Amino acid sequence: MLDLQDVTCPYCGEVISLALDASAGAQHYIEDCHVCCRPITVLLDVDEDGDASVQVQAQDDA
Repeated sequence: MLDLQDVTCPYCGEVISLALDASAGAQHYIEDCHVCCRPITVLLDVDEDGDASVQVQAQDDA
């Protein structure tokens, strides 16, 4: 099941939507901003109840 979540790009400040797949558990991956095309580090955590939370960072901050 994919969940859409809005995040703010750490580079350009634009709000973008990410499709998150919490069924695979915690994840750490790179996705390009849909506006400025710079690489964003996505940190997806899934708690015991299956609820997902996401943080994004500039690639240099990861």
